[in-house]
Amino acid sequence: MTRSSAELRTLLDQLTLDEKVALISGADFWTTVPLPSIGLRAMVLSDGPAGVRGPVWDERSPSINLPSATALAASWDTDLAHRYGAVAASEARRKGVDVVLGPTINLHRSPLGGRHFECFSEDPFLSGVLGASYVRGLQDNGVAATPKHYVANDSETDRFTVDVRVDERALRELYLLPFEHTVEAGAWAIMSSYNSVDGVTLTENDLLETPLNSEWGFDGVVVSDWTAVRSLASASASQDLAMPGPAPAWSGDLIEAVRSGDVAEADVDRKALRLLALADRVGALGGDEPVSPAAVDGVAFAREAAAAGTVLLTNDGVLPLEASSLGRVAVIGHNAREARTQGGGSATVLPEHVVSPLEGIRAALPGVTVDYAVGAVVQEGVSEIPLERLTNPVTGEPGLIARFEAEDGTDLFSEDRRSTALVWFGGDAPVAAAHRLVLHTTYTPDATENVKLGFATSKHGRVFVDGELLVDESPVVEGTDLGAAFLAPPSATGAIAVTAGVPLDIRAEFDLRSSGDALQNAFAVTLGFAPDDSDTDALLADAVTAATGADVAIVVVGTNSRVESEGYDRSSLDLPGRQGELVRAVVAANPNTIVIVNAGSPVALPWVDAPRAIVLGYFGGQQMGSAVADVLFGAVEPGGRLTTTWAAELDDVPVVDVTPTDGVLRYEEGIHIGYRAWLRGDIAPLFPFGHGLGYTTWSIDEAAVHGSIAAGDARFVGTATNTGDRAGKHVVQVYAERTDSAIERPERWLVGFAVVRAGAGETVEWEVALPKRAFAHWADGWQYEEGTFTLFAGSSVVDLARTASIDV
Repeated sequence: MTRSSAELRTLLDQLTLDEKVALISGADFWTTVPLPSIGLRAMVLSDGPAGVRGPVWDERSPSINLPSATALAASWDTDLAHRYGAVAASEARRKGVDVVLGPTINLHRSPLGGRHFECFSEDPFLSGVLGASYVRGLQDNGVAATPKHYVANDSETDRFTVDVRVDERALRELYLLPFEHTVEAGAWAIMSSYNSVDGVTLTENDLLETPLNSEWGFDGVVVSDWTAVRSLASASASQDLAMPGPAPAWSGDLIEAVRSGDVAEADVDRKALRLLALADRVGALGGDEPVSPAAVDGVAFAREAAAAGTVLLTNDGVLPLEASSLGRVAVIGHNAREARTQGGGSATVLPEHVVSPLEGIRAALPGVTVDYAVGAVVQEGVSEIPLERLTNPVTGEPGLIARFEAEDGTDLFSEDRRSTALVWFGGDAPVAAAHRLVLHTTYTPDATENVKLGFATSKHGRVFVDGELLVDESPVVEGTDLGAAFLAPPSATGAIAVTAGVPLDIRAEFDLRSSGDALQNAFAVTLGFAPDDSDTDALLADAVTAATGADVAIVVVGTNSRVESEGYDRSSLDLPGRQGELVRAVVAANPNTIVIVNAGSPVALPWVDAPRAIVLGYFGGQQMGSAVADVLFGAVEPGGRLTTTWAAELDDVPVVDVTPTDGVLRYEEGIHIGYRAWLRGDIAPLFPFGHGLGYTTWSIDEAAVHGSIAAGDARFVGTATNTGDRAGKHVVQVYAERTDSAIERPERWLVGFAVVRAGAGETVEWEVALPKRAFAHWADGWQYEEGTFTLFAGSSVVDLARTASIDV
C-alpha cells in the first residue's frame, strides 16, 4: 500500500524533534533509525553498482558479482540493463537491503578517471537511458535505486575537496542530463557527491533544489556520500539523509540549531517526510512486507551480460575459433588465471566463485591440451592466500581465526573467517574499541619455492611464521584519500622459503590504534603473498615456450587494483608490467595469437596490429571466463560496442586533466568531451565511440523520419539486413548534426539507438524515438534553434550509412 502525503504527514506529526533529527541523521554505517512508535523499521542501505554486498563486507555472505558498468553499457541494451537492475533487486532482498547505492552515472570525461569502470559512458544520453532502465529494474522489484554521484564527480583526485568549475550549459547538457533521465524514471533516491561545484560543496549546493526538485519534480531522498555532510549549512539545503550515522554535523547540533531558530523546523520536517515516503516505497513502514522480486538465476545472467558487453575490437577472421580443430592451446597472462572481474573500492563484492579465463577456456575444450604461462607479472602488492591452503588452528576447517583483543590481550571478539582479505565496515566487530587484531592460520604450501609473505593495510603490523618474526612494519600510505588508504593500502612483505606439503603456523598482529586511515570504526587488511617478479625474463621465455607450436595462443592482458579503483586516478593508459613485450613475444612465436583485454577502462594498445584478434572483456563479473570462452568459440555473439573513445596514446586525448590546480578543476572544454572533442581535432582515435565488430556483417538499407518534433512523435525508422552467414546482433546508432547552426554545437551527437537481432540473410525493422530535448541547447532555459537537422544512422560515430533530415 502506498500512503498519501496526508497520511505520511499524520505520522510525521507524531514525532518529536529529536526523533525527526535522528531519522535523517542515520543510525550507523548502513542503516537508518527505526521508530517503532509509528511502525517504522530501520532501512538498510548497501553499495551495489555491480552486485549488492549487503550491510557486511564478509566472504561468508557472498554476492553475485555482475559485470562492471562499462561492460553493461557496452551492450547498448536497455532490456538487459532493466534485467541487471532486477538481479540486483533480488540480491538486495536476499541480503535484507532496501536501498541500493547505484547506478553510478557520472561521465567518462577523462580516460584517467579512477572510477571510469563504474560509470556507463562518455555520452550523457546513453548514460541516462541505460541508467533509467537500471533504476526501473530495481524499483519495479521494490528496492530503491540511488543514482550517484550528483554531480560533476567525474574523477577521484582530491575528490573530497575539489571545486569543479563548469559553465551552466555544459552542466545542464552533459553532467546533469543522466540524473534527469533517472529522475524521469522515478528514482526514489539520489546520492550527493563530495566535491563542490562553483565553490559550494554539493551537500549544501542549490543544485539539490534546482533543477533536481523544482524543475524535475524529484520527490525522493537525497542521500549523502559517506561523510559528505560536513556542516549545519546542509540542513537548510535540500539534503535529506546524512550517512553514515549518527552524522556528527547534524544529530545534536541540528536539534540545538532548530531550537535556537538558526535552522527552520520545516526544513527538518521536509527531510523526515521524504524518509517516511522512502520507507513506504520499500515496505519498511507500518508492517508492510517488501515487494518480493521475481526469481532470477543471477549466475546465469552474469554470464549472459558479460558476453553481451564483450567488444570485438579487431578480427581478421580467426574468430570464432573452431574447438574441434584444436589439439593444443596456450593460455598466457597473469589475468588469465587471476582475472579482474571488478574494479576496486566501495563497489567491491565478494562472489562465491570466479570463473577465470583459463578455467573457462579449459571447460570449453575437454580433451584439448591447454598449457598455461604467467608471461608477465601484473599484480602489485599482496593478494589473499587460497582458502584450500589454509587451516583454522581452532576448528580444523579451511580458513583462519580473527581475534580482536584489548590492550592486555583479553579476547573482545573472535570469528572464524574463510579469507585472508578482510574488511570490517559495519557489523559487530569492535574495531573502534579493540587495541589489536590477530589473524591466526596454518598454511600448507603446494610448491617448494621462495615467496614474499606479508600484508597490505594502513596500520602497523607484524607477521610471525612458526613463532619467528618475519615482518614488522607500518606501510606508508601515499596521498590523503580515505578510500585509497582503506581499500587499496600499500604492502609490506618478507622473503621466506617454503616446502610443498610442510605446514607453517602464521600469526599476524595489527595495531588498530596506530596511525592510519581516519575511519576509526572500520579496518581493512589483506594477508598474503606478493608476486615473484625476480626473473621477468624467465617468465617471458616460459610464455614463448608455451606459445610455440600451439594451434592458437590466447594472451590475457589487463590492469590491477593499483590502476583502476575508487580513491585515485590513473596517471597513464599503459598496461602495468611487461605485458606489451609479452604480446609481441608471443605473436613472434605464434602468429595465430588472440588477445583478451581485461580492463574496465581504456588502455594503450601499441601492439594493436600484431595479434589476429583483440577482444575487450572489461571487468566481466564472476562469470567472465565462461563468457570469454562463449565468445571465442562462437557459442555467443560478441555483443558489445564501445561507449567510450579509445586513444592510441594518452597524448592524443583531447580532454584528459583530472588534477585540480589550487583546489579547482576547470572543465574548460565546455560541452566538448569524449567523441565530441575527438571530432573537433585532427587526430583520429584508435577506436571510435560506438565501434565493435561481430561474427556477421550488416547493412542499413533505408531510413526515414516519421512524425515530427513539434507533435512529439518523431521517429527515425529503417531496416537492417544481416548480410552474413550466421545469426547476429547489431547496434544501430543515430546521430544528429547541424552544420549551419548559429549556436556552438558538437559536430555530431547521439540522439538514439536500437539493438537489432537477425538470422543470416534476414532483414529486420528498427525504430528510434527522437525526443525533442535531443535538439535543444541550454541558454537560461532550454532553447530550440529553428531549422533543419541532419540525422545519421550507422555503426559508430564515424561509420554512418544512412541520412535523413528533420525540422525543429
